[in-house]
Amino acid sequence: MPVRPALAAVLGGAALLTLATAPAHATAPAHAATPAHVAGSAHAAGSAHIAVPVHAVPVHAAPGESVTVDTVGRLAADGTVTLTGTYRCTGNTGPVFVTSALSQRDPRVKHGIGGTVARCDGTTHTWTNSGQVSGETLMPGTAHVQATVMELRPVGLVPLPVFHATADQDVTLVQG
Repeated sequence: MPVRPALAAVLGGAALLTLATAPAHATAPAHAATPAHVAGSAHAAGSAHIAVPVHAVPVHAAPGESVTVDTVGRLAADGTVTLTGTYRCTGNTGPVFVTSALSQRDPRVKHGIGGTVARCDGTTHTWTNSGQVSGETLMPGTAHVQATVMELRPVGLVPLPVFHATADQDVTLVQG
């Protein structure tokens, strides 16, 4: 099986598990719409987007762990977005990835941009994620990126996501 489809399947499964196992007290950010509002607006606008409940993501990192997002992202002529940054993590027992999501016009619509296998050895490493979005044409200018260092920790039969660090960063997408 090619690496990209396998990585996409793993990360998609982890995202679904995260939604299913989120704590009951998790709430959406003040600027996010409720799932009913999102679903209603999607139907009214005739959009093909799927409404997904928004859960809070930890905005901190464990001691000695971090992730950063560079303030400039690249937007190629074919629509491929390339995002970069650094990460540092320790203490994993399962595979670890640096994931990134980008939003531009509507903060409620996030597009996954690639994923990088991470090495959690306590030193700082660089990450680069690239990908194309569907359903929206990205333009040079301001965008928002959320990067996460996520481990798929083996627990019983199913690996569960464990978040080592997250970062939110406004970036400038430049052509090139």
